[in-house]
Amino acid sequence: MTTSRRTFLKNSALLMAGTTLLSKASFGASKTSEIIGVQLYSVREDMKKDPVGTLTQIAKMGYKNVEHANYIERKFNGYTAVEFKKILDSLGLKMVSGHTVMRKEHWDPGKKQFSDSWKYTIEDAAYLGQKYVVSPSMDNSMRTTYDDMLRYMDVFNLCGELCQKSGMKFSYHNHSFEFSEKLNNIKIFDIMMQRMDPNRVVMQLDIGNMYIAGAKALDILGQYPGRFELMHVKDEIAVNTPEKYESSILGEGIIPAKEIVDLGRKSGGTTCFIIEQESYQNMTPIESVKKDLAIMKKWGY
Repeated sequence: MTTSRRTFLKNSALLMAGTTLLSKASFGASKTSEIIGVQLYSVREDMKKDPVGTLTQIAKMGYKNVEHANYIERKFNGYTAVEFKKILDSLGLKMVSGHTVMRKEHWDPGKKQFSDSWKYTIEDAAYLGQKYVVSPSMDNSMRTTYDDMLRYMDVFNLCGELCQKSGMKFSYHNHSFEFSEKLNNIKIFDIMMQRMDPNRVVMQLDIGNMYIAGAKALDILGQYPGRFELMHVKDEIAVNTPEKYESSILGEGIIPAKEIVDLGRKSGGTTCFIIEQESYQNMTPIESVKKDLAIMKKWGY
């Protein structure tokens, strides 16, 4: 039987489409969709003294995206959302995400609704053009018992729906307790990953914080592939403190940071890479984040 030209072309188109989908699945997100930014907590003291001057230096380094960590009483580093957006726009910077802890008081279980203060957090984030609203920790009161934990994971999912209404995503950022604490003999982190709806809540994996609890990012990325849309890119060195480690210039510590970000890109679902450094080893914070960006670029990001 002779295959018609029309059938041949149709089958060829389907084959090409399938090959394209396979290619995307095999190699992860395209580089054009990736976001590289800096967590402004890295330069927190500079931001306290001179927010505009510090952001100007950040922009001159080549950063295009920033993540805030100072939103208090509807102000970003002392500026309203309107004022702060004008500053960012004038410098060619985008506020891709921001850290604001969602606390127990932000949810009324009786009324089953979020507080006005949390709604304002979402509203102001949307005005700035954020893609993500990130809660960078969790109150002890939200994880006292296993049932408490499950209830607040349901609240996280509802917050994801609230953010989606404004065109954003809700995210959670880990520290170390998620890997060291257990409820019903299950790690907090595993409870979160099992209970959070990935269509409503995305995880921001901090590859440095987890190291304090003995957890390794490569293992977690392998355990939960495709679940880490955001990543805090950090390195750590050993120090003589209760925490045992502090962050350092990328590539100079004991974390295989390049291998981790490459795996995040390949199979972790990571498209937003946020550089963060909290300790500086005889460098200034500004010098540190400039060097970190240069290293990320050298790595192909």
